[in-house]
Amino acid sequence: MARRFVTLDVFTATPHAGNPLAVVLDSDGLDTAAMQAITREFNLSETVFVQPAAEAGHRAAIRIFTPGRELPFAGHPTVGTAVLLALQDAVASRGSDVIVIEEQVGAVTCAVGVSGPKTGHAVFTLPRLPQEAEPAAALPLIAGALGLDRREIGFDGHVPTVFSAGVAFSFVPVASLAALERVRLDTMLWSQAIRPADQPNAFAYCRQTRDAGHAFHARMFAPTLGFTEDPATGAAVAAFAGVVMRFERPGDGEHRFIIEQGYEMGRPSQITLELTVAQGALVSARIGGSAVVISEGVLL
Repeated sequence: MARRFVTLDVFTATPHAGNPLAVVLDSDGLDTAAMQAITREFNLSETVFVQPAAEAGHRAAIRIFTPGRELPFAGHPTVGTAVLLALQDAVASRGSDVIVIEEQVGAVTCAVGVSGPKTGHAVFTLPRLPQEAEPAAALPLIAGALGLDRREIGFDGHVPTVFSAGVAFSFVPVASLAALERVRLDTMLWSQAIRPADQPNAFAYCRQTRDAGHAFHARMFAPTLGFTEDPATGAAVAAFAGVVMRFERPGDGEHRFIIEQGYEMGRPSQITLELTVAQGALVSARIGGSAVVISEGVLL
């Protein structure tokens, strides 16, 4: 059967920036192997397959694949799919400011808004707050895996950590933007240096930024997922909330950070991280961003 698909650029309002996403709207009857094969055909960092929701009142269920494997949760697929569904609902005059999308990690609540016929914005509440997964690997190993000197790792008390909010990442603080820009992966060291072993993803970040008003500049590397570098990684920023709480120690109240990513790839992206802190603890967190429709078509 013919299956409709849409591609969007996510974590940007500008076409041909941000992180590309494919969304297959008619995925009934596809098994896991078929979804994985279609994902490899698109050859983007992630592809979403939309299915009917299991629970009444939820907008849809989705499955998320990278070219290498399925993920239980991811940020740019959540934002992109939420914006696409909001655009469809607006055309059908049944729009809502809040929709719920079912993912393997759990039900994800998204606040959505449409800003044009092909553009919108979504903010989703993390279904799972970040937790430290395990200790990071030794500093010389991490530095070697990124092609950096060990003295270029760390700043302002930040040290490497491993956190997960559904997908785990090694978070690597880099002392300067110049050092972060010249990262070169050593894949021979990767499995030893980047934890956890079953999710060896690295999110390297620094405080210096390309654009004024942004809080951090970041790059995300995941060679085992079928791509080397990702232009914008919402799941990493979700887990990065744990890093912010550990080292930045924000006070009680509401906090907002913009993380820039993808600049080295020519795909500038802006990911918003919002935190609610009470009595020194993180009580909720949200990831937000824009998305723009790029193409529509049919899989034959």
